[in-house]
Amino acid sequence: MNTEVVHVAVAAIVNSNNEVLISQRASNAHQGGFWEFPGGKLESGEQVQQALLRELEEELGIHVKSCRPLIKVRHQYPDKTVLLDVWKVDDYTGQAVGKEGQTIRWQAIDQLEPIEFPAANVPIIQSLNLPEHYLITGKFDSIYEFEERFGLAIDSGIRLAQLRLTNDWLQTTNEKFAAKIIKLATDLCEQSSVRLMFNIPDQLAHLITPSCLHLNSRKLLQYSQRPDCDYLSVSCHNLQEMIEAQALGVDFMVLSPVQATATHPDTVPLGWQQFSEMITQVNVPVYALGGVTKDDTEKAWLAGAQGIAAIGALWNPV
Repeated sequence: MNTEVVHVAVAAIVNSNNEVLISQRASNAHQGGFWEFPGGKLESGEQVQQALLRELEEELGIHVKSCRPLIKVRHQYPDKTVLLDVWKVDDYTGQAVGKEGQTIRWQAIDQLEPIEFPAANVPIIQSLNLPEHYLITGKFDSIYEFEERFGLAIDSGIRLAQLRLTNDWLQTTNEKFAAKIIKLATDLCEQSSVRLMFNIPDQLAHLITPSCLHLNSRKLLQYSQRPDCDYLSVSCHNLQEMIEAQALGVDFMVLSPVQATATHPDTVPLGWQQFSEMITQVNVPVYALGGVTKDDTEKAWLAGAQGIAAIGALWNPV
């Protein structure tokens, strides 16, 4: 079997209007007519950032000033494996033009159509549509406290949130109170264009329209096919769960614990090295969870993560 791995530097160039630059493959090329993100193969002895800068200068005539890792995607073809090493470029000089005769255009990120791209590019689209921070709601004692904490989080820039209501919590309250919390969270998110993921007990499922679901690792095992929802995420703690989540067709996942946490002192953390090695085994955006704060965001990027997910650091900011 041919085990050749072709390492490709890929750029997701994003402008201030939240548009990304895409180019169209020539009609006579492999998968001709599809749109893709610009980039090219690494030359012998080249580092990925060197290749990225060279390719963008050659293809588009721009000079990169600032970039950071976004996602790595491995895609298997019959004769080779392609590793797309994707970097987000948010600052450059020059004006992008198709120097090699290719058609280029700026496209709103939320209007990217996966069917117009090669399959290997779909995880890149998923990653571009996700923010760097994922809020998971924590403890609260009243509707007022919930509204205050959630509002502060949204005001701080949170654009992806998980409403986490546990079975233990439900045993201490009632369905009427839970319904008020669900409605309040939904209204707050709709007002601020925040995507709200529901992680709630089955007894409360009738209170929501299941457009965005988050499954814990126990619920993951209950599904043999993707549930009927628009957006799906899963909590994972080991590689097997990650592989099962990817097979289920999740849009993103959370992997924990990366670092030691006060809530689970007996759980051995993965550490950043093992975390990084594990997420290279899946082609899905992954958030780092467990003992992380906003200060760990860049460390998470360098490890290959989408960003960080947190309860304490985002629900109870210092």
